[in-house]
Amino acid sequence: MEAPHLPVLLEEVLASFASVQPGWLVDCTLGYAGHSSALLDHHPDLKLVGIDRDPTALDFSRERLAPHAERLRLYRGDFASLLPDLQERPITGVLADFGVSSLQLDRAERGFGFESDRLDMRMDPDAPLSAYEVVNTYPQERLRYLLAEYGEIRSADRLARAIIDARHKAPFESARQLSAFAERFFGGRRGRTHPATQLFQAIRIEVNDELGQIEGLLDALETMRPPGAVVSLITFHSLEDRLVKRRFARWARSCVCPPEAMRCTCGNDHQLGTIPTRKPRTATPEEIRANPRSRSAKLRTFVFKEA
Repeated sequence: MEAPHLPVLLEEVLASFASVQPGWLVDCTLGYAGHSSALLDHHPDLKLVGIDRDPTALDFSRERLAPHAERLRLYRGDFASLLPDLQERPITGVLADFGVSSLQLDRAERGFGFESDRLDMRMDPDAPLSAYEVVNTYPQERLRYLLAEYGEIRSADRLARAIIDARHKAPFESARQLSAFAERFFGGRRGRTHPATQLFQAIRIEVNDELGQIEGLLDALETMRPPGAVVSLITFHSLEDRLVKRRFARWARSCVCPPEAMRCTCGNDHQLGTIPTRKPRTATPEEIRANPRSRSAKLRTFVFKEA
């Protein structure tokens, strides 16, 4: 079955799980199963739990992974909620790709793309909150906050006021309308990055609680501490990467005494595992040419210590 998009950092993901032990690997963002299909092919002793909020993705992946059906469990929902309650054990690997899938971006009816006739951006099409409600109903201060914090937009206060003024005249009905508004606000295109990129990022993060989901996943893993498990997480912007980088660094510390302590009094035995590569894995120039969306992807890996 032909995949509808290219999985980012595929070779790097496979390398990160080269030493994964037999058991269950949890793909928290199954999508169209590009990573999972390759992992199942490479590891015949591995079984897979696939989680996704998008029923279209699950239907596609169920068919794509049919040759591995006896080693497969698929669940619809958000990974932060589902992971702690999974009955499949032992969990020896956890993978998450926090990017929006190419099919979601490219399908106009999903309302993610700059030229879409809809203003939606829901990864779960049944979720109550869409981009339409965020843009057209959020109060100015809430808009300013998410534009500044999630979009890292310096002119967040002025942009929030401009959105409020514009929607008073007529609501934003489509992503195309919103992206055109952003082009006018930011003074047109500069370079290859669309002027609406940070605005759309902020709205999408809010709609899908993306940062909260990452925090929830990391919290669940910190509680579970699956012995010997390999955890590989792919991020696409600094907000995501910062959460993962800081948590992995904390897990790798053996001493948790405050910096001002004269000497260690904590026992120096708090390390949960190791970070096998000092720097994150990133896309090769060849991959970036074949799949430009991979240029911002970073893969960080953590390996929990054995019990």
